Amino acid sequence: MVKLMFEGSDLELSPSKIVCLLRTYAAHAGELSNDLPDRPRFFLKPPSALLKNGGIVRIPEGVATLHHEVELAVVIGKGGRYIREEDSHHHIKAYTVMLDLTSRDIQNEAREKGLPWAEAKGYDTFAPIGPEAVPSGAMDPGGRRIWLKVNGEIRQEGNTDQLLFPVDMMISEISRVMTLEPDDIIMTGTPAGVGPLVDGDVVEAGIDGIAPLKITVRSK
Repeated sequence: MVKLMFEGSDLELSPSKIVCLLRTYAAHAGELSNDLPDRPRFFLKPPSALLKNGGIVRIPEGVATLHHEVELAVVIGKGGRYIREEDSHHHIKAYTVMLDLTSRDIQNEAREKGLPWAEAKGYDTFAPIGPEAVPSGAMDPGGRRIWLKVNGEIRQEGNTDQLLFPVDMMISEISRVMTLEPDDIIMTGTPAGVGPLVDGDVVEAGIDGIAPLKITVRSK
């Protein structure tokens, strides 16, 4: 469970799952030499990977290359299965900012061997979440600057208008495969500029209209 600011009070989130979209920004897919998906494609992170704002990301033993990925995240308010795209907005409770931290070396090895990515994405502290959840009715997720700094230096910068698929389509496509439950989180993908993090790095990440998150990286 994590707590976020929401309409002046605490919002306690206990998601059953974190659903992560992949390759939703063309420039990011290109920087990793990946093909663009034909429709929204996704994988899962465990809720145990969540880390509250201000927390410490721990680089696990055996992880040689940890990468940052800033993302717009959607908090589900009303669950559902086979949600129509035109109805998807009724199922959104709020938006926030998150990091999808990735062990790139483990992920690359898994891809080469045709193995799943769960280890590369699922370590504890690999899903930092921002301090604030903005109600869906108070914010249009489109046209928002999205950015990430490491030690005060901009590393990632883009705009949510660059998403290849609209959020409503993402929700609909995911719900065709699995039931979305209240508090579930959907991470919508990252813009270009992903890169390594090392011991002592301070990471700040934000989306216009949402309070930014800040975490510190430690190797022990």
